[in-house]
Amino acid sequence: MMSAPYETTLPRLLLENSRSRPDRTALREKHFGIWQPFSYASYYAITAEFAAGLKSLGLGRGDIIVLIGDNRPEWLWAQLAIQGLGGISLGLYQDSPADEIGYVFDLSRARLVVAEDQEQVDKILSIRENLPHLQFVIYHDPKGLSVYDEPGLKSFDEIRDMGRDLAGEFEKWIQDVQPDDTALIATTSGSTGRPKLAMLSHKNLLSMAWNLGLSDPKRASDEFVSFLPLAWMGEQMMAVSSALLFGFCVNFPEEPDTVQENIREIGPHLIFSPPRVWENMAAKVRVRIMETSPFKRLLFNLFMPVGTRYASLLLRGEKPGPGLGILYRLADWALFRALRDRMGFTRVRSASTGGAPLGPDTFTFFHALGIHLKQIYGQTEIAGISCIHRNGRVSFDTVGEPIAETEIRISDQGEILSRSPAVFQGYLGNAQATAETVTDGWLHSGDAGYFKDNGQLVIIDRLSDVMTTATGVRFSPQFIENKIKFSTYVQEAVVLGNGRDFITAIICLDGDIAGRWAESQGLTYTTYQDLAAKPELYDLIEAEIRGVNASLPDGTEIKRFALLFKELDPDDGELTRTRKTRRKVINERYADLIAALYDDTTETTDLCIAIIYQDGSRREMTGAICIRDVAAEGGK
Repeated sequence: MMSAPYETTLPRLLLENSRSRPDRTALREKHFGIWQPFSYASYYAITAEFAAGLKSLGLGRGDIIVLIGDNRPEWLWAQLAIQGLGGISLGLYQDSPADEIGYVFDLSRARLVVAEDQEQVDKILSIRENLPHLQFVIYHDPKGLSVYDEPGLKSFDEIRDMGRDLAGEFEKWIQDVQPDDTALIATTSGSTGRPKLAMLSHKNLLSMAWNLGLSDPKRASDEFVSFLPLAWMGEQMMAVSSALLFGFCVNFPEEPDTVQENIREIGPHLIFSPPRVWENMAAKVRVRIMETSPFKRLLFNLFMPVGTRYASLLLRGEKPGPGLGILYRLADWALFRALRDRMGFTRVRSASTGGAPLGPDTFTFFHALGIHLKQIYGQTEIAGISCIHRNGRVSFDTVGEPIAETEIRISDQGEILSRSPAVFQGYLGNAQATAETVTDGWLHSGDAGYFKDNGQLVIIDRLSDVMTTATGVRFSPQFIENKIKFSTYVQEAVVLGNGRDFITAIICLDGDIAGRWAESQGLTYTTYQDLAAKPELYDLIEAEIRGVNASLPDGTEIKRFALLFKELDPDDGELTRTRKTRRKVINERYADLIAALYDDTTETTDLCIAIIYQDGSRREMTGAICIRDVAAEGGK
């Protein structure tokens, strides 16, 4: 009986690729304005040298190494090196504060960390005295570190030099690693508290990548741009597991600020991003249209409704008439083709979103542009993916159907349960949470959902987040929030109303876009707090909310709202690192504001909150916040 194609390991796939396609470009990084290619042969050679260097430091089977920094080839080389020794990689988000890093080190007892640059090294060194197991800190960007003289601090190239003579042994070490060995520890989003450390095997990761590829094919000739944190399971799914399994090229942007420009230069065939990235891209398109010439603005206002109508029919499973089809082709020639080129999506064959539901307005927007965006559903504990839309069966209100080898059922409580070869091995150091999450092989997602008659899965919200008003109306706050966030001027929204007489919202402006609008109106402001207090901004957002209310079921309309004087921030615990709202924290931090939204306050309320910076320092922020009633459509 033949073994499944995923019955292998990540380092073994790297070895096979270095033999079967040694000269094909595997990785590409833009450095000093020039794209630097790395073939599969060099990918393997560098990984082997680094692995042998780690071996000389005494690291090997079962050891955990932590990686933190931006997306760079060194992350992949280090990850594959430790995995080839039978060790385990653990990625941290580059903006993780020191106390969160310390918490992960306590759980993992990691002996070595690969930190990108001086910023990350300083962060580690600032808490080193509280990390008794940490022996080595490895960096790969030497800028600013030449005068450091800390014990165990070494450069990436030093480790490679230490291992160069033994690198030939890497092939032998790889053979000792088995598919069921733990390969990766991923931090969960931590939306309900501290992130947990999910352990995933090579088989978990590769079975998911293989079965996803059956539904959404990948090709060796494809290009992919890796710009989302490699600590995120979605990026591991694409840049590591799928890339090694199918052999496509992974490209690393020069800097986070050059991502859009670098995407346009590469013209990727594959793109996978969480909703916030797609929402930001849609907002940027609309901002550019606001700032462009009158003729181009006329084209957009003329043809965008055509694209929206055309896409809406297709997403409902209906066939557009011949007249609309001709109009759409004209719109594509005159507008959409140029917009796709500006975004770098001229060659995109597979575009998908996951990590949280994407609002239907944003979904329709991209389909109108001719970017056939698909929804993916999954979670860290199932190696990222369990459902996806198939070609020709895309619907904005579902997440598609289960991928191959994945079973999904709905519990009596309405919870989504999954079973597949990709279900994780458990949480590191937390047997109780593991037992609560996996029962008889079934993974409890914590999400509420149901299957439509066509077999596609609908996600309602987190089971714990579905709310009911005092009048008995059930609603999904996330659904309403996504509609609000389609507004160009809104960055975050938190919808409230559980057990209350009506629904309210706390809204954070997109400071850049709302600021541009204010300048276009001749409004002057100094800070974000000043901008968010402007009556004209309240008028603007109230009009946006009235539009949202018109599309909501009766009883779920937003009655009151407030503009927060700061952005919600992961450093303050208000968002996860993947920008999911921590509702418990919001309810605690903004209790006074929430109370004002539901009492007789008609104008302003004073608020004082603590702001926490990445270095752990704190300061208090105070100010008055206006409470605004939302007028009925057509009224004021």
